[in-house]
Amino acid sequence: MNATKIVNHPLFFVLFHVGVGLLATAFRPAMIVYFLFVVAYFLYRIVLLPDKQREVLIAAAYMVGAEVFFRMTKAYFFYETGKYMVILFLVIGMIYQGFKRTSLTYFIYLLLLFPGVYVSFLETEYDDKFRQNILFNLSGPICLTVAAMYCYGRTVTLKQMFTILNFMVYPIISMTIYVYFYNINIQAVITGTASTSATSGGFGPNQVATVLGLGAFILYSRFLIPYKNKLVHLVMMFWLMALSHRAIITFSRGGVFVAAAMMGVFAVILYFLSNVRTKFKLSYRIIAVAGGVLAIWLFSVLQTGGLIANRYTNKDALGREKSDITTGRAKLIDADFQAFTESPLYGIGVGRAKSYYEENLNTRIPSHNEVSRMLSEHGSFGIIALLILLLAPLISKMNGRKNIYFFPFIIFWILTIAHSSMRIAAPAFIYGLSLLNINYGKKENTVHRKQIGTEG
Repeated sequence: MNATKIVNHPLFFVLFHVGVGLLATAFRPAMIVYFLFVVAYFLYRIVLLPDKQREVLIAAAYMVGAEVFFRMTKAYFFYETGKYMVILFLVIGMIYQGFKRTSLTYFIYLLLLFPGVYVSFLETEYDDKFRQNILFNLSGPICLTVAAMYCYGRTVTLKQMFTILNFMVYPIISMTIYVYFYNINIQAVITGTASTSATSGGFGPNQVATVLGLGAFILYSRFLIPYKNKLVHLVMMFWLMALSHRAIITFSRGGVFVAAAMMGVFAVILYFLSNVRTKFKLSYRIIAVAGGVLAIWLFSVLQTGGLIANRYTNKDALGREKSDITTGRAKLIDADFQAFTESPLYGIGVGRAKSYYEENLNTRIPSHNEVSRMLSEHGSFGIIALLILLLAPLISKMNGRKNIYFFPFIIFWILTIAHSSMRIAAPAFIYGLSLLNINYGKKENTVHRKQIGTEG
């Protein structure tokens, strides 16, 4: 094996990113330099290598996987840098390759959000804080618009899709290493059943669990469709268990539930696309997954002294049942609907839901539900915008687009924005990936039956 093959081998990338995680643990400021290196490296590849589409999607996928890791290690100069980098890579891709006219539907979605900006402008003082608030709230929708416009109508091979997803997982491995070493003694830092930054690398457990859950799903999909190299497969399955364990230990349930939903849907899709022989193989693998989940769960229960079981059964540290399983989020959703009834046409304005909660609920908790917030802040325009996001991919699917990840990715997008809003770039970019058409390389009647379970 020559040097080029070694550097491009999945095991090299895994070992490299284990090293990055250890470096972040030993000397966190080094991540600033590493972030700059990553940006320069991918820009170099996009500009100089001929397959622009592949390089753009890999660069964006890597930044999506690395976003929370870079946030927790203070590598970013600005909090939303991850989204800006994803947007930058995809815009460069559109400069080189253009975009489909039919993808302009997503530009209409973005335009529908601007009346809410105008309402917010009328209601608040225009200053630096106003601009920051608008950018913070619209960075997610802008990222989604760019991702959707770039991906819509494009075709990748199944092997290319696997490569894109691998590059999303690599930095999540680095983050997992960092999170493990951030607090090795779990029992010493867990005092209750609330989600905690102490087991999430010192960062927001909601975001950490979401990314870990996404990484676990990607590796789970490769458990059902194994890597060709058996050693690579074994190594990646080890990381599947590690990511799953750390997602549970954050005590943040949203990311875990979303990953479980994606896994269930993906298994059903694969099962019905397979022939009888492959169905038997999938059945054994799914049984193995069930055994692995049970083992990880029992280990997590023992590690947390049973507190994680209380968390998932909606009980406090003493075993008493909590009154609100939504941890106060249901009240915020009710407030969003109330705000919508008060301003049904234009909404109350971008970024003004938080102040509405303060006035009506006496709470400063920000909304975690992008769907209800779209109604309160954007009114009827928000409803139309949501309908575009829901209907456009379904129409694309009905028009013959083939993507084995379509439904799991759509589920990730809608459930993630419902429990974690669009605080990270992942739901926006994953939504874009759902719009890709996958070329399986064989006639449609033999595509899945031969490749499922054998593709590397």
